[in-house]
Amino acid sequence: MDNEIMTFKVISDEGKEVECEVLFTFESDETKKNYIVYTDNSLDEEGNVRVFASIYNPDDEETKLLPIETDKEWKIIETILEELQNEANSGESKE
Repeated sequence: MDNEIMTFKVISDEGKEVECEVLFTFESDETKKNYIVYTDNSLDEEGNVRVFASIYNPDDEETKLLPIETDKEWKIIETILEELQNEANSGESKE
């Protein structure tokens, strides 16, 4: 299995180039949209790694990250993150 880390660069609000790591992408059957979940590996006040999510179109030549605007969409993403966190915490490693 290929565990290559996918990264991309964004320009921050301060105008700095920031490298982000793609955690996962998925298409929701419910919303019919594609989502990308990623991190810049920065930490929040509690010391947790910051995670971001956006809508994107995998068919676009130049990927544009669009904001997620509905609570329903955020709930879908939060549920997936919780499931992944629970798997990681339970020590289920798939080698």
